[in-house]
Amino acid sequence: MLHYAVVFFVIALIAALFGFGGIAAGAVEIAKVLFFIFIVLAAITFVVNLVRSRP
Repeated sequence: MLHYAVVFFVIALIAALFGFGGIAAGAVEIAKVLFFIFIVLAAITFVVNLVRSRP
């Protein structure tokens, strides 16, 4: 999922260089959403693994 966030960020940067504001804004929003979903899932996974590993 982080891969998709990075891909949309790169698309947004390329679109911004060419001046396509609508495409860049859309790609940036998608990248932000995917990045925050990744962060939340990573935190949940970390907590679950921490709880499971306790003796």
